[in-house]
Amino acid sequence: MITVKTTIPLSLKEVWDFWTSPEHIEKWNFASEDWHCPKAVNDLRPDGKFSYTMAAKDGSVAFDFTGKYTSILPFSAISYQIEDGRKVTVEFEFKEGSTHITERFEPETIHSHELQQQGWQSILDEFGRYATKQGGVK
Repeated sequence: MITVKTTIPLSLKEVWDFWTSPEHIEKWNFASEDWHCPKAVNDLRPDGKFSYTMAAKDGSVAFDFTGKYTSILPFSAISYQIEDGRKVTVEFEFKEGSTHITERFEPETIHSHELQQQGWQSILDEFGRYATKQGGVK
């Protein structure tokens, strides 16, 4: 498993809403400024499906990141299986005035573990910047 983490100075409810609402997902689900997420569909329930379109802003490449939820513990943890069979768990914990997110995922075999960790961490960092800004924290 590969692990990425972040801490956001917002309530658990705010972080959960920014993480799970399609209108917010579209604004943070990308690893760099030259990418974006033009479409997000999220049926947040066990056996519910999600699909996030990730695309280069110049139109050169796009793909759908899809999967199915296996477990939802509101305001605590989300587990899902990506379309290729890999498993992911996202844990949310509120302590000391901030929400801590820990995301663990099974690596794929094409790219190095380091590259995968950097990519997923970049997306998580983008989420942190977005959520913090939306939450009015400077």
